[in-house]
Amino acid sequence: MSDIVLITGATSGFGRAAARRFAEAGWSLILTGRRAERLADLEKELSDKVAVHTAVLDVRDAEAIKGVVAALPEGFRAVKALINNAGLALAPEPAQKADLDDWHTMIDTNITGLVNVTHALLPTLIETGAGASIVNLGSVAGQWPYPGSHVYGASKAFVQQFSYNLRCDLQGTGVRVTDIAPGMAETEFTLVRTGGDQAASDKLYGDTTPLEAEDIAELICYTVSLPAHVNVNRLEVMPTRQAWSAFAVDRD
Repeated sequence: MSDIVLITGATSGFGRAAARRFAEAGWSLILTGRRAERLADLEKELSDKVAVHTAVLDVRDAEAIKGVVAALPEGFRAVKALINNAGLALAPEPAQKADLDDWHTMIDTNITGLVNVTHALLPTLIETGAGASIVNLGSVAGQWPYPGSHVYGASKAFVQQFSYNLRCDLQGTGVRVTDIAPGMAETEFTLVRTGGDQAASDKLYGDTTPLEAEDIAELICYTVSLPAHVNVNRLEVMPTRQAWSAFAVDRD
């Protein structure tokens, strides 16, 4: 019987790459996301390799999550790894110019959605026991501030601290918790953040070598495949060509 992984936000970016990587590793897949057509395409692509179950899901809806978990078919219930990937960034402008609705959307998705899914899966993961894993997708923005990060960065700081606190509460259960915090990675991230501005996305990733979704998928799969007595608490990863900058100073 193969191990089972549940991936949120599986319709793009890190989530879709992780689905493909776990399929290569022989894991059975539970894939969730808001875009039914993309889920169907991914199921068609991967079902020849492994068992795949999909569910259209908005992680902000706690009752819907409970329903998806309760309705998991036989053969998909003993989840061994939860990949909390669903999340987004909006409002790249300064905080004083940001739309409050965008702030609420980031909080509801990146924080509320994360805790909704985690809470629903904790009993299953604890029952699975040794070797079970929760991987939360954070960001370097949760550790390192930058202009325009405001609520997005704050939400990823929550991911980091929530992961640490879960580690404390889950001690003795065998369930591991990891915060994976990517730096610059070329996905649909910037397109979503800018409302579909392809030029902005091209400018951000152009003339350099950013991380790719497959890089993060490899790290996720590696982390949950380590021996059961090993827990990676936090893994911050940047492209080699990205580093920190000097403090900003306002001058006359």
